[in-house]
Amino acid sequence: MKRSYISKRYQEDKSTAMGKSDEMAKAFDDVINLSLGDPDLITDERIINAAFEDAKRGHTKYTDFRGDPELREAIVDFYKEEYDMDIVDEEVFVCTSACEGMYLVLEAILDDGDEVLMQAPYFTPYRQQVELARGVPVELPTYEEEDFQINVERLESLITEKTKALIINSPNNPTGNCLTVETMRKIGEIAEKYDIVVVADDIYTAFSYQNPFVPFASLPGMKERTIVLNSFSKNFTMTGWRIGNIIATADIIKVIQQINENVVFTAPSISQRAALYALRHRKEIQPDMVEEYRKRMFYAAERINKIPKLSVINPPKGSFYLFVNIKETGLSSEEAAELFLKEAHVLVLPGNAFGDCGEGYVRIACTVGIEKLGEACDRIGNIELLKEK
Repeated sequence: MKRSYISKRYQEDKSTAMGKSDEMAKAFDDVINLSLGDPDLITDERIINAAFEDAKRGHTKYTDFRGDPELREAIVDFYKEEYDMDIVDEEVFVCTSACEGMYLVLEAILDDGDEVLMQAPYFTPYRQQVELARGVPVELPTYEEEDFQINVERLESLITEKTKALIINSPNNPTGNCLTVETMRKIGEIAEKYDIVVVADDIYTAFSYQNPFVPFASLPGMKERTIVLNSFSKNFTMTGWRIGNIIATADIIKVIQQINENVVFTAPSISQRAALYALRHRKEIQPDMVEEYRKRMFYAAERINKIPKLSVINPPKGSFYLFVNIKETGLSSEEAAELFLKEAHVLVLPGNAFGDCGEGYVRIACTVGIEKLGEACDRIGNIELLKEK
């Protein structure tokens, strides 16, 4: 070929550590994979059976463009029951995962060149998702010595005339941090002062171990300037079902619907029925699952803090990720991740995959059982560099 038919925007390799993890997991036959947030647990059997029965009853066609009406109603009821928030049907859109939801949101709100502040360390895809929507990603760093809270003075210093939105994520991937209500109120004041829309990536809401989860959108005056992303992937161990939802003002939802009609048309009907059952029966389904991850997180954090030159915030606050400080090793994040894989056969992700301020860390996903986590910690602890001298 004389020329490439690939868009100039994609001719530069933009693959990430997250994207490469599948290939790296095959490096050794005995790899313990702690890289991706795909749980070892399968979807609760009751959800699977309910979706199967609904499929046999005919729920195998396109749904309404904004999602199955019963599921939308259940989402409205959920927000009223859990957070005393008044959401109306026109403010709900069911999407094919929160990842797709983020793209739809950014495509709907951004003009070319608009800047989007991203709470960092951030979920790796954010940067390219902003760029896909012709926006400009701007990292808003948070630091362990500040408890990974958003520093509002730093936030305000990054705002320009082109700033359109701020993405927040709490409980956070990768740090496991949870924003305090006080921090969120200060963020709300800044958002109101500069007329910024806040995109709240509320993916790990079931996994808040120290305090009950509080939606940013529930704070006074914030519902109208907040776009909420939800997912069933982590809260219900439904990663493969690819189902989530967006909550925003009716005018934004209308635009999102129009965009989505040209992307996937509607979310999978069977997945929507599974989500409906999950939401209606959350009080029976979620507690055991959440407790299992809580045990894993607390166990792994304690074990890691006993390994020389490694440390992690303990007790864990949220999500099922531990952001392990490796600065005392003298290695970069990528060097440490490579060392863990080559010498311990444990696959983790380098912290700089989550933004510049993630350098000096590796992320561990507690998506295997305590026995495997223990074996992984044993292997890491036996790396010569990490032994006490």
